[in-house]
Amino acid sequence: MALVQPGRALLRGMRLVARSDRFLRLHGRSTTLKCQCFSSESKAEENSPVTPMLKHLMMKIKSTGPITVAEYMREVLTNPVKGYYMHRDMLGEKGDFVTSPEISQIFGELIGVWFVSEWMAAGKPKKIQLVELGPGRGSLTNDILRVFNQLSSVLSKCDISVHLVEISPKLSEIQASVLTEGKTELTESPTTYMQGITKTRLPIFWYQDLNDVPEGFSFYLAHEFFDALPIHKFQKTEKGWCELLVDIDPDTPDKLRFVLAPSATPAAKAFIHDKESRDHVEVCPDAGIIIQKLAHNIEKNGGNALIVDYGHNGTKTDTFRGFRGHELHNVLISPGTADLTADVDFSYLRKIAQERVTTLGPIKQHDFLKNMGIDIRLQVLLKSVNDAAIQTQLLRSYEMLMDLDKMGGRFHFFAMLPHSRFTASDQQKKSKDSTSHSAFVAGFGELSWK
Repeated sequence: MALVQPGRALLRGMRLVARSDRFLRLHGRSTTLKCQCFSSESKAEENSPVTPMLKHLMMKIKSTGPITVAEYMREVLTNPVKGYYMHRDMLGEKGDFVTSPEISQIFGELIGVWFVSEWMAAGKPKKIQLVELGPGRGSLTNDILRVFNQLSSVLSKCDISVHLVEISPKLSEIQASVLTEGKTELTESPTTYMQGITKTRLPIFWYQDLNDVPEGFSFYLAHEFFDALPIHKFQKTEKGWCELLVDIDPDTPDKLRFVLAPSATPAAKAFIHDKESRDHVEVCPDAGIIIQKLAHNIEKNGGNALIVDYGHNGTKTDTFRGFRGHELHNVLISPGTADLTADVDFSYLRKIAQERVTTLGPIKQHDFLKNMGIDIRLQVLLKSVNDAAIQTQLLRSYEMLMDLDKMGGRFHFFAMLPHSRFTASDQQKKSKDSTSHSAFVAGFGELSWK
């Protein structure tokens, strides 16, 4: 991929583009706009193409002009008043999409085994933070904690805490109900907004921002998180690279359309290199900032990061799409009622990580789970139940996770680990091809306990 190399200028650009993103996540838009756009909402409006969010966006565009796709995604997904993620449970059969942890417990269990394997490879540090970004319903963390509890004899001398980065009030309530027993405390801390004790007796904390999570040896987990971060879209034209914007359709005033910026935008100047070979590029500055933060923490404090998502290696072009009711949905129709997503560019994440950490992958979900022993785990579960219906469900779940035409080929695993994780002789090779390390890491090679 021919994106500009991530030096100081690029990182400054990412911070400038994302600074307003963080402000919006924490503070939202002005009270006046909230009142004007959302005070008279109703279910009828939600079911109409002219949603409260569309009214808000049209007022914004009329006031300031066309907006970037990144700003459109940010508003539609995380606006504090009416953002898609903020006040609904969009997961499961009754929602808009299903994730791997919701399909089968095996998925989370194998990730839990992966973390334990890496904990052992790191020398069994006495303190671990399990940090999940965008934890959904909490199903994945719940399955991981069950593995930790089952391996309590191995982890008995390890101090484990759980840290969830979640901006959705609705989802954080669901996570608390899944992961904790009894009352979860709301806090007035400047960093955490909720805390409690998990069902396996571990302390658990909720944060709105990754920067608020304490530093330390951490296992970072991001499953279907990066694909929902705001992207900028760029199109190559006869005039050079132009950014794609969202505007009101003059022929149909209650609809939106894509337009090209008349001149180069700051984002285009910051992220697109003259030698880019594709004619359409998507860039996610927020992803770059988060990866930089994770790489810094892993380099400084140890630990690792496991990222699981739709993605590519710097080859795809237009991947921006919407999902509603498990079907593809026009991203500009009825904003606020459908999920918006774009494939993760893993080559971009790798470049941002630079030389701070070793990166592995991306590899297909099918290969990672196969390497982690999913076939053995499936057979154990099948033998443990006599109900034919449950056995059929286990087999269907396995197929969904592993089929290359389904999740097995569409999702990819990408890991970041400290250089110290590997032998000195291996480091001396300084190979940028992550496959040279794969055999030493569970999932990316065959699982081996050390």
